[in-house]
Amino acid sequence: MKKAVHFGAGNIGRGFIGALFSESGYHVVFVDIAEQIINQLNEEKKYSVMLATDEQETVTIENVSGLNNIKQENEVVEAIKESAFLTTAIGPNILPRIAPLIAKGLSARVEETSEKLYVIACENQISATDLLKGYIMEHLDEAVKEKVLANVSFLNSAVDRIVPIQNNQGSLDVLVEPYHEWVVETTQDIPPIEGMKIVPELAPYIERKLFTVNTGHAVIAYFGYLANKETIDQTLADEEIHKQVKATLGETGAYLINEYNLDPEDHQKYIDKIISRFQNAHLHDGVTRVGRSPIRKLSPDDRLVRPASQAQKAGLSYTNLAKAIAAAMLFDYKEDEEAVKLQAMIKEHGVAYVLQEVCGLAESSELAKEINRHYGVLKG
Repeated sequence: MKKAVHFGAGNIGRGFIGALFSESGYHVVFVDIAEQIINQLNEEKKYSVMLATDEQETVTIENVSGLNNIKQENEVVEAIKESAFLTTAIGPNILPRIAPLIAKGLSARVEETSEKLYVIACENQISATDLLKGYIMEHLDEAVKEKVLANVSFLNSAVDRIVPIQNNQGSLDVLVEPYHEWVVETTQDIPPIEGMKIVPELAPYIERKLFTVNTGHAVIAYFGYLANKETIDQTLADEEIHKQVKATLGETGAYLINEYNLDPEDHQKYIDKIISRFQNAHLHDGVTRVGRSPIRKLSPDDRLVRPASQAQKAGLSYTNLAKAIAAAMLFDYKEDEEAVKLQAMIKEHGVAYVLQEVCGLAESSELAKEINRHYGVLKG
């Protein structure tokens, strides 16, 4: 049976990418440090993916196993040698940590076979696979690099499926929304995978997704947090926040339409579809889950600052995006490490410093001034 190695055995890995490989006839080797999940995968060899609908349809995912990437390095290397695909869903910040082991696996593989391996980082990050490739290359000598580049294809992708935090109570079963999108950029003829869409240019897809789904999600979370809401769907039921989300996605939409010559009517339908997904009460998606890691989400190339900066450059409106950035800077959830760090930075150095250091915005920029203004209003 064909094999795929997937780094990340959490809810997203099991409920999205891993499930698609299994449904496409692959044996999926999940690699993770979560010992309980790895042991369960090896004992039970299957789990269920439940759709967040009234009917709650269930799909059984089989042909799965697990490896611990700390305790079973050699076994991971062997799995990489035997696989057709290597994918990740672990979070962009973790990619540098797994790169040395992947490099070891690729080194061993290219010494034994010239069969093509496809590496795809399925993360909420522009050019995540390029980042992973760079981290891997740091651990290879020149001769091996040459062989890896000849026999391994590193493909960027855009992924989209809401998988909320859930109390699995020791079960491998996972709840996901029905909608999913996995777009991979390549002009190569690669093996077909259920649910994977191949495109020659990813930028329009990844920016459309990042600046609609991820931006929208973040805006709901940060305004919901300020309004003491618990879940995303409850937050969207608030008329004022609903208006704020629509206005913000109107600004990101104007940038996307301008940049990629999208059809305005089609893009509005896409926005409406995304908002309707957020209203799915079956997901019970927590505001604090979606708002977590605000420093990463406020970085220059992420879901809030980049579309605002690009809109400013294009002479388009960015005031609602500026307000959303200000709301993110007020996310002081004490159980989130980045939120605590962000608040400490603001307290010690002030808003202008954070806008410069975290968001890459000069104090003199009009966008920084607009964010500062909104911050003062929201903080009261």
